[in-house]
Amino acid sequence: MIRVVLAEDQAMVRGAFAQLLDLQPDVTVVATAGDGDEALAAVAEHRPDVLLTDIEMPGRTGLDVAQELQGEQTRVLIITTFARSGYLRRAMDAGVAGYVLKDAPIAELVSALRRVHAGERVVAPELAMAAWDSADPLTPRERELLQEVTTGASNADIAVRLNLAEGTVRNYLSTAMAKLGARNRSEAANTARERGWL
Repeated sequence: MIRVVLAEDQAMVRGAFAQLLDLQPDVTVVATAGDGDEALAAVAEHRPDVLLTDIEMPGRTGLDVAQELQGEQTRVLIITTFARSGYLRRAMDAGVAGYVLKDAPIAELVSALRRVHAGERVVAPELAMAAWDSADPLTPRERELLQEVTTGASNADIAVRLNLAEGTVRNYLSTAMAKLGARNRSEAANTARERGWL
């Protein structure tokens, strides 16, 4: 029996997935979670074989949770609506065992779940091609600063939070804008987010 914790912030989607998975003769959903913190707690309590998780959730994202579970016995299968190459690269860096899209037929999801449980890595083919074609040009520091921009922080605020000179913040953001072909820092942050690099 494959024991699964299911993490998804949309209650209706979470309930539908749980019911569909419980119809499988070799799968049981031992717990569900509405955000990353609940997912970590459920994994700690139930020690499932697989954590099936969305990426974008309140608090910790599915990628954050996967990062924290690296080295644990629970394998992580990401299921998301976002076919963003940056997300896939970050997921692989976090040790995720599988990455599939929500619009795939349930049979494909169940197949991916079984394969991940058996020790394989599974990636939806359309995601693999997108990741191959689109490398993240940003440095970790540029990503960190652009993430701050998404919160609405000014350059001065970012400088204080990250203990940098305001000129240094401006230089990093200018470099990131140039790499992304953006006219301003907000556009650069939005572009990086849309591509899954933040």
